[in-house]
Amino acid sequence: MTIGVQSLIGDVSLFRNFQARAQLLRTIRDYDSFGPDVDPHGERDFGRFTFRDAVLYWKIDYYDRALEFGSPDPTDENVTTRVLTILLAQEY
Repeated sequence: MTIGVQSLIGDVSLFRNFQARAQLLRTIRDYDSFGPDVDPHGERDFGRFTFRDAVLYWKIDYYDRALEFGSPDPTDENVTTRVLTILLAQEY
């Protein structure tokens, strides 16, 4: 989660902001608006949605276990670490 998204949510030690972060994560978990405009390769590793009147993107990157290079096989969880990034569209 980028600084911009953290600012949008606010201090998560406050219950309402904790709930907002939970809702944001549920939105990404349940995301099913994949189409050629946001997912041209059919990998389902990128999404775009609106949250609190802001356009956000989320993306999943596939790294090797040391987080130094891309994974040699993104489908193999034994050699892959998946990293989720959530950002404001203007931060892309």
